[in-house]
Amino acid sequence: MKQQVRTLQNIVTRKGSSKILTFSAPHVLKSIFCFANQKYVSRATFCKEIHLGEGAVKTLISHLKEYGIIDSIKSGSFLTKKGINFANQFYKVMPTQGHIKCGITKGKYDYAILLKKDFVSKIGNGMQQRDYAILYGANDSLTLIFKNNEFVFSGDSISCFTDELETKDNLIKLLSPEEEDIVIITSSDDKFIAEIAAINTIIWTLGTS
Repeated sequence: MKQQVRTLQNIVTRKGSSKILTFSAPHVLKSIFCFANQKYVSRATFCKEIHLGEGAVKTLISHLKEYGIIDSIKSGSFLTKKGINFANQFYKVMPTQGHIKCGITKGKYDYAILLKKDFVSKIGNGMQQRDYAILYGANDSLTLIFKNNEFVFSGDSISCFTDELETKDNLIKLLSPEEEDIVIITSSDDKFIAEIAAINTIIWTLGTS
């Protein structure tokens, strides 16, 4: 996945003498998922989904078009065949994600992403993933491994939801994890930051694995 992450990073590279960009790699991946979930996306919807102003969205769309990821018609922008293939490569390694309430984190909102077990040997104790999340404004981050129908902290074997059985059940229902799959949960007092910080954590984990 290093090549795909490199493409995300290239998309957010400034072009010539252009102004400093107000979006980054997790915004790009979030936008690609947004396009993948809808046939056409209007600019107004795009602004709302990725929490950027119209000028930044216009620039991001231009960069995505330059890499052949999207195209546009009157109805809105859409993923090209190349864009669909690109999105599917990420869906293979991070197939499920969503907002969830986790009682052992420090923020108001939590966002969870499942990363397939192929990358479990690269996780370590989860501190690096926490750093990636904090970098994007998260209050807290958990890196968990699904083992024997339990979620355990990375590098440990103790169940982390002994007193949070509802959270455990909701995570299983949301993410459908398999044995040794990784779950990263980021927390923030801002709902969007919780999500974008989780995406950032996944991107950097994939890029450095």
